[in-house]
Amino acid sequence: MPEPNSTSPLEERLRADMKDALRARDQVRLDTLRLALNGFHQEEVARTDAKHRLYRQPLTEQDRVSILERQVKQREEAAQIFRDAGRIEQAEKEEREAGILKTYLPQRLTDDELRALVAGLIAQHGKEFRTIMPIASRETRGRADGRRVQEIVRELSS
Repeated sequence: MPEPNSTSPLEERLRADMKDALRARDQVRLDTLRLALNGFHQEEVARTDAKHRLYRQPLTEQDRVSILERQVKQREEAAQIFRDAGRIEQAEKEEREAGILKTYLPQRLTDDELRALVAGLIAQHGKEFRTIMPIASRETRGRADGRRVQEIVRELSS
């Protein structure tokens, strides 16, 4: 029976893959997908608080992608901390979880695609870094690392 709230394609894919992981008895994958879906649920609950800046607004697909990106980043940072502490097994588990979640993120832009996009923005808006950088950040959100975008904008706008 469908839920009253329409689910996103990303959420549907996570739920279907979670069922597959359950059938395959892949506990790490199952736990990772459950935590990702729980992150969506927690954000929805947070938005029921009148003090929340997005009070009563439904989660968008971009919101869900942002939640997954945040979870990937947390796991990568945790893996680095575990490696520094000599806990290799725990670090590998965190890296595997991050790898599982990365498969659900939008395709990353290559450096060539990023350069072409930034070059187009420069042609349209001029060479001023302070003008180009915010636009480039918005255009590449979720598809490119912010540091890499900044490097390419600096390289092409100088």
